[in-house]
Amino acid sequence: MKQQKKTGEKQHVISQMMAALSSRIMKIMSCVTKIAVAAAAFLTIGVLLLLIGFVLIKGIPNIKPELFALHYTTENVSMLPAIVNTFLMTACALIFAVPLGLFTAVYLVEYAGRGNKVVSIIRITSETLSGIPSIVYGLFGMLFFVTYLGFGYSILAGACTLAIMILPLVIRTAEEALKAVPDTYREASYGLGAGRLRTVFKIALPAAGSGILAGIILAVGRIVGETAALIYTAGTVADLPNSLMSSGRTLAVHMYALSGEGFYTDQAYATAVVLLVFVLLVNTLSAYVARKLTKA
Repeated sequence: MKQQKKTGEKQHVISQMMAALSSRIMKIMSCVTKIAVAAAAFLTIGVLLLLIGFVLIKGIPNIKPELFALHYTTENVSMLPAIVNTFLMTACALIFAVPLGLFTAVYLVEYAGRGNKVVSIIRITSETLSGIPSIVYGLFGMLFFVTYLGFGYSILAGACTLAIMILPLVIRTAEEALKAVPDTYREASYGLGAGRLRTVFKIALPAAGSGILAGIILAVGRIVGETAALIYTAGTVADLPNSLMSSGRTLAVHMYALSGEGFYTDQAYATAVVLLVFVLLVNTLSAYVARKLTKA
């Protein structure tokens, strides 16, 4: 009996030691994980601040009034035509892509039944489109919009190409935003006698507004930063457009052209600052609109 008692006490002590050791190991692992997560976050923030600081330091001293002249010349290297073309290109691409992507997402979430083969085909197609390099989109746009449809190197050809590029992004973000809307909202609407169409436009879409807007912000970022697809479709003419059929360069293409020539590196950095400010303004405005939609 005494031997069994001693054996039991030893096992109890050993189990306590193992539990204490396991607890200490878990605490160490938890601390290591916290340190790794914090280091990754600070590294990401540091890289972002380094990039922004480098652009601002290099670009702000080179921002001069002649860079905003009405017409581009080899002396002033004005970016004003590129700014106008960027706004025009962004607006046209969003006008083409957002309604189509939004209605596709509504169909996938609100109308298509589970297990529908059409849904799987649309999702596979959108995922495939999102993985295609932008240079391939540019070649397609040049062959189809520029040559076959006869648009030529124009704002319209570039906007149509960009609309196809951002379409998968708009579809995916809008679909996820609509899925995040609780089903109780729809059931309450149906219970009050509203039809499906009215429920979608009065309940589901407003509730998913912030998520949909986040996708549009990402789409704007891709439009503004695109160069390869636009060189083959919109061209590189540094002038104000007369119409949608006019050729023109955006800020990103303008910066690429200046840096490629090698004579206007300082002006290219100044263009990068304006491009950065443009993206920040779009994000700030979109965040403000998203807050208003959430409160409403």
